[in-house]
Amino acid sequence: MLVGAAFVIAIGFGLVAPVLPQFARSFGVGVAAASAIVSAFALMRLLFAPVSGRLVQRLGERWVYLSGLLIVAVSTGASALAQSYWQLLALRSVGGIGSTMFTVSSLALVIRLSPPEQRGRVSGLWSTSFLIGSVSGPLVGGALAGLGLRAPFLIYAAALLAVSAAVYLSLRRSHLAAPEVTGELRVMTFRQALARPAYRAVLWSNFANGAAIFGVRMALVPLLVVEVLRQPTGMAGVALTAFAAGNVAVLFLSGRLSDRWGRKPFLVTGSLVCALGTAGLGYAPDLGWLLATSVVAGLGSGMLTPTQQAALADIIGPKARGGPVLAGFQMAADLGTVVGPVAVGALAQQTSYGLALAVTGALLAVAAVAWAVVPEPLQRHTAESVTAVPCDDAEYQLAHRVAEECEEPRDLTHDERHASPTGSRS
Repeated sequence: MLVGAAFVIAIGFGLVAPVLPQFARSFGVGVAAASAIVSAFALMRLLFAPVSGRLVQRLGERWVYLSGLLIVAVSTGASALAQSYWQLLALRSVGGIGSTMFTVSSLALVIRLSPPEQRGRVSGLWSTSFLIGSVSGPLVGGALAGLGLRAPFLIYAAALLAVSAAVYLSLRRSHLAAPEVTGELRVMTFRQALARPAYRAVLWSNFANGAAIFGVRMALVPLLVVEVLRQPTGMAGVALTAFAAGNVAVLFLSGRLSDRWGRKPFLVTGSLVCALGTAGLGYAPDLGWLLATSVVAGLGSGMLTPTQQAALADIIGPKARGGPVLAGFQMAADLGTVVGPVAVGALAQQTSYGLALAVTGALLAVAAVAWAVVPEPLQRHTAESVTAVPCDDAEYQLAHRVAEECEEPRDLTHDERHASPTGSRS
């Protein structure tokens, strides 16, 4: 259910994002003011992340997740009815608060619902669904362009309300809805996590990932395509799609294999491959080179992203709640997304796209070095020590197809066959 919800949320966001600047401009404002609508959403995500972490710590993941979805749904639906630029700015800012609430809590839910030995696989599945939704959203939005600028907001709001209802019904009988017994659930603070080298490494790599993938790539690649390579604007979308293709090709596989071989091989390799692909973008002599390096960067990001999330789950551990720890992880990416385009964009303006993207790649290379020197986050456990929830929890079994976590069938002994009411059957 959480995987399906991530897919729907990503499609809806991709549906709204392309029309948002045009909608803001329809109120008679300039380009800078229209861009501020996007920045306000990202800024509120960044500022409210610590509060979201504390809410998860106090109220639990389920209620923070549902509240965040409802806040985004209501603010998005109201945005469709906005009558002025300032109303739209305020509503999108409120939406940013709801967005960080369900982002932090959904990651916490994924961590608590996934068994430790399958964290990479579950993180890969979750990331893949979100990526496919992000790629599909603009395509759906293009098909609905004839409905006007306000329609995507109403469609997204309705989808979020449907997801909220589905997640509530799915989790209402889950162990997550039950009151926790005092002392049963361990709580990890941000300070405790920061004392661990692996957490410091994951903060830096998520900052570098946010700066390179969600910030610089989205801001500079379209300009590089048009201003340097002299290609039509539509080719920027092709380059972004090439990145997504490389990403989705390895996301799930990398997460699954990291459960078997450990996190570090994929964290180090993924960071280095993404660094090379990102740096190579700036020196592209033609469109073919640009598309090839975009695929390479996508492959590296696909190895890095789900393994990072699995490593974070390893740090927090089973039967634990770490709201502030998750908030710090999310803030690192948001900070990179906000700061990266501004700083690297200024560098590109003063020097060249090649140097600017090489510096961006260097951030990821530093992340690779950081992961190379820290201990392996994945610690092997016995089945008895890692079972975080009862095996008869229906949501646990349905969400991750891990019925094998329950007691495996075994051959009955001679005495048990005679004691069992069904033991005499052949």
